[in-house]
Amino acid sequence: MAKGLLVAGFDYSMVDAGEFNDWYDTEHLPERQRCAGFINCVRWHAVDNPKVAIATYDLESHAVLHSPPYQAIGRENLSPWSKRMTAKAKRLLRIEGEQLAPGDQVMQGTTNYIMVNASQIPPDAIEEVKRWYREEHVVRLGAVPGCVSARHFFSYDGTHNSIGIYELERPEICASDVWKEAAITPWTLKVRPFLTNPFRVVLQRYKRAA
Repeated sequence: MAKGLLVAGFDYSMVDAGEFNDWYDTEHLPERQRCAGFINCVRWHAVDNPKVAIATYDLESHAVLHSPPYQAIGRENLSPWSKRMTAKAKRLLRIEGEQLAPGDQVMQGTTNYIMVNASQIPPDAIEEVKRWYREEHVVRLGAVPGCVSARHFFSYDGTHNSIGIYELERPEICASDVWKEAAITPWTLKVRPFLTNPFRVVLQRYKRAA
């Protein structure tokens, strides 16, 4: 069965950092860790801006987000604290997706860095972009030295309908000449105009301050 994905991202520069991290670490993330079907729950922050916070959740399937356990804590049933914090912070990204390539892989969790690349694809280009990711892009980028895993998801709800996630041994890998050579192909140049509203960020694993 294809794995699912939930990703949420905020710019919390306008919120008290201590309260934001307390909320995520003591309530929001633990609620989801206890929810059936959530495989892992990981917090990240942008390498170049620690106030950009992203959380990634691998799921047994996309259907987990429609299950009673998640419905009890999500969407309109968010806790009062969650509603208050998400109203204050600026939402950057939300993805509720299904993994298309390779389909059944979860985050390996062996690195401290990932790159997230989300976009909005128009309806008439969706099938070609899916095929590009599956047949070329994920394969080529996943073979770059230092790229531990490469995955593509299609989102059924959220800010974008397509997202690639790449686990990296070092943050500079996705800016290297080898990466660019793997990424930029004639097919890439053909589909690039379809990748609208881009959101690309290199992230470091979050560690709570002592």
